[in-house]
Amino acid sequence: MTLSADELARKEQWRRELGAARAAVEDTTRAEENRALHRAVFGFLRGVAVSTVCAYVPVGSEPGSLELVDALREHGCRVLLPVVAGTGPLEWAEYTGPEGLSRAGFGLLEPNTSHLGTDAVSTADLVLVPALAVDRNGVRLGKGAGYYDRSLPLASPSAALLAVVRDEEFVEQLPSEEHDVRVNGVITPRRGLTRLPL
Repeated sequence: MTLSADELARKEQWRRELGAARAAVEDTTRAEENRALHRAVFGFLRGVAVSTVCAYVPVGSEPGSLELVDALREHGCRVLLPVVAGTGPLEWAEYTGPEGLSRAGFGLLEPNTSHLGTDAVSTADLVLVPALAVDRNGVRLGKGAGYYDRSLPLASPSAALLAVVRDEEFVEQLPSEEHDVRVNGVITPRRGLTRLPL
């Protein structure tokens, strides 16, 4: 389904409002929420076998933390981080530690290690997906560049695709388009993991 002009405008309004709300969160609250997200992710890991995780280093006020990425690696997981290369799907590179990160476009920190290609996401058992919001049908609202919409179709059908958002960003319904790839779970600080229908 293609969105109407009004629906597209509403989507942009969602982005503005959610971005402003995130920017207004106090540092102490953000730190508490990130610790809760950390606990929720590791609660999920206790119940499943995960060897490779596609994660991300948060940009600006995005939920999550570099400490979580480090903890996943220390837990024994192979951690892959996204690399923006052109306008196609994301490439991925292995995370070897904070010293192996360099500043890149879109404010990202990307690994200095060799790029593994766009299909490296297919090796992941767990993909932690950044989002501005997620609804109860698994529709996620990103920042609008479409990189994850082009990348998530390459993930393994058995992978857990878990969006990471604040509790207020887990909403009843978002506008959706045909190219939107739905996640099968969402992690928030207070609710922890919520599995979603596909």
